Amino acid sequence: MRSKGFYSLFTLIVMLVAVGQMTQTMYVPSISEMARDLMVQPGRLQSVMAVYLITYGFSQFIYGPLSDRIGRRPVILAGVSIYLLGSGITVAAGSLSVLLIGSFIQGMGIGCGGVMCRTAMRDRFTGAELQKANSLVSMGLIVSPLLAPILGGWLTVHMNWTASYWFLFIFSAITLLVMGFKYEETLPKEARGNQCMIASYRYVLGNVRFQGYLLCLVAVTAGVVLFESAAGVLLGHVLKLSSETVSLLFIVPLPGSLFGSWLVGKLANRVSHQNLLNLGIGFLAAGALVTLIPGLMGLVNVETIIGGATLYFVGAGALFPTATTGAVEPFPQQAGTAGAILGGMSNLGAGAVTLIVSLLPMKGQMTLGASMLMMVLLVGFSLQMIKRYRALDAVAAQG
Repeated sequence: MRSKGFYSLFTLIVMLVAVGQMTQTMYVPSISEMARDLMVQPGRLQSVMAVYLITYGFSQFIYGPLSDRIGRRPVILAGVSIYLLGSGITVAAGSLSVLLIGSFIQGMGIGCGGVMCRTAMRDRFTGAELQKANSLVSMGLIVSPLLAPILGGWLTVHMNWTASYWFLFIFSAITLLVMGFKYEETLPKEARGNQCMIASYRYVLGNVRFQGYLLCLVAVTAGVVLFESAAGVLLGHVLKLSSETVSLLFIVPLPGSLFGSWLVGKLANRVSHQNLLNLGIGFLAAGALVTLIPGLMGLVNVETIIGGATLYFVGAGALFPTATTGAVEPFPQQAGTAGAILGGMSNLGAGAVTLIVSLLPMKGQMTLGASMLMMVLLVGFSLQMIKRYRALDAVAAQG
């Protein structure tokens, strides 16, 4: 699988997507300080993540099919440039409304990264090799969420919460320069399609198996984002923990995702695709129940919040590369479109769910646990869709 230039491509894709991942989580340990300075309730700051994710998702519907027609490189450069503009607004934000505008533009720009992490590897690999490549990318992407809350908490303690946004501004400027000089086009001109955008979307979305994988990824992503958005409120506002403590606790579940991605990568050639999916949902269910059951008893404690999230993240780490591989593999000519739908709908769905939950009263960890369990049920439904499609496909093949 280690073809020429693999590690260079891998590093560039991880760097690109890290900008988006860090934007999503870096401010979480600073929620209490941000709420005080912006004079809003802490729960309202969940809307920052919701607005960011919604535009991050919408923009991918443009970037995906556009990259199928003109190539990946120009799309990446344009997207990161737009993100840089949004970052310039966030560093000057003196109110929640201005911060939301900056987050809106950031999401609109860095949506290009959400497409490329699902598309660039498909340009190079197929089959079990694509599964392994996607697993490696998923593992690489764990680094940025691990660093972001630690760095965000440290910057808040030693400077202030705006320092996190200054860091994102500088990091995105560096990323733009690196991409400009180092990224080599992965989609040659002869492999580019000329199908209109609507026809491409109709073709991809008409595949029942793709629909099942899409629902799976939307639900898994929503569960992860629910934890990310609620953890700062529960740990910082409800349990009154310091920003540094929250930042450290926030990263504890993330290695679970790393382990889940590593595990399915190791099992790719020995375990069926369906069993890899079943393994993932088992961990998701365990994590949701560990979070929910204490919440039903009126308890809020660090052990079950973090422990439940860790189990959930193992399942998410297993399902992200597995479902992505199953979804994009049938579409070599429409990989950008398929990646756009997966990334766009995953983030739109997660943003919508987070926005709804932000409007609900935060009744300890019961709200979080119940929301996570609902996402697990949706994943279970999606896996049944996939299984039924495979059974029908097998019958058709025999006929």
